[in-house]
Amino acid sequence: MVSMAQERTVSSVLRVIVDGIVDSDSVSLSCIWLVGPGDQCDECPLRSRCPNQTKCLHLMASANNSPGLQQSTEEQLPAFNRYPLGITQIGSVFSSSVPVRKLTVDPDEDWIVYPEWVKEERIRNYAAQPLQFHGETLGVLEVWDRTELSEEDFVWLRVCADQAAVSIVNARAFEEIASLKERLELENNYLREEVSDALGHHNIIGTSPRIKKVLQQIRWVAPTDASVLIHGESGTGKELVARAIHENSPRKGRALIKVNCGAIPETLFESEFFGHVRGAFTGANKDKPGRFELAHGGTLFLDEIGELPLAIQAKLLRVLQEQEIERVGDS
Repeated sequence: MVSMAQERTVSSVLRVIVDGIVDSDSVSLSCIWLVGPGDQCDECPLRSRCPNQTKCLHLMASANNSPGLQQSTEEQLPAFNRYPLGITQIGSVFSSSVPVRKLTVDPDEDWIVYPEWVKEERIRNYAAQPLQFHGETLGVLEVWDRTELSEEDFVWLRVCADQAAVSIVNARAFEEIASLKERLELENNYLREEVSDALGHHNIIGTSPRIKKVLQQIRWVAPTDASVLIHGESGTGKELVARAIHENSPRKGRALIKVNCGAIPETLFESEFFGHVRGAFTGANKDKPGRFELAHGGTLFLDEIGELPLAIQAKLLRVLQEQEIERVGDS
C-alpha cells in the first residue's frame, strides 16, 4: 500500500494494485475497471442489454497467474474490455456499490464471459469490491481465486480497494496539476515571445482617414467575442491590428497566441491546433494542449490562414463555427 501511495500516475497506481494482488499464488486473475465514456458501443457484445450507452466500465489494468492467459487480459479478451453499468457482476457492483463474494463459481452461469478459462483454472471463488472515494464510486476491483476466500481475505480486499480509490484520486490530481503546469509554461513562453516582439510597437500611430477608420473598427470589435478577419499585404500591420484588438478586449489578461499557418506541415495541423492525447500516434508520449486550448480565455491570431490547404481550412472553419475542439485521439 505504501508503494501504491507513492505513485503519481493513474496507470502506475493501477499496475501496482493488480500486481500486488496476484503475488498470492492462489489468485488467478485480478482486474480493475474504471468508469469511462461509452466509446466502443458498436463493437460491444453486450450492447443490447446496456441501459446507458454514454458511459461504461473500462478494463484499465489486469494481472494474472494463469497459463491460459499468457497475454495481458486486455489483449486476450478484446471484446470484453468494456462492461455496461448495472448488469453482470461487475456492472451491478458498480451501480449498487455493494461488494460481492461468491464462494462457488459455476462456469455455466450467464455472467461468466470465459467459461473455458474458469474450468481450466479451477476457479473456486470470486470477489468484487467497489472503488469508492467520498461517496463516489470510481470503479470495481475484482479477483478470481483458485482457493476459498476467507472472511479475512474479503475484509483485506475491502481495505485494499479503499486505499486504491484514494491513490487513484491522488494520481488523477497529480496528472491534472502536471497538465496545468505544462499549459502555463507553454503559455508563459508565448507571452515572453510576444513581449519581446511587441517592444516598441505598443500603439498604432497615425492621423490619416484610413488609419482613423481602422482604429474605429478596432474599438467596435474589441469588446465582442466575434471572430475577426484582418486582410492586407505583407508588412501592412495585420499582427499589430490583432494585438490592438486583444489589448482592448476583456481577454487582455490572458495570452495572445500567434500562429504562422504557413509554417505548420499539413500532417501536424490537427495536433498543433487541437492538441493530442498520449498514445494518439507514434511519439505522442504525453497529452499536449493545442493552440486553441492554450488561447482559451485569450485571443488566437491565425497569421497567413490562406496558406492552409482547403481541406484543413474546412476543419478550421468548423471549429470557428461550433466553438468546440477535440484533441487527436481523444474519446
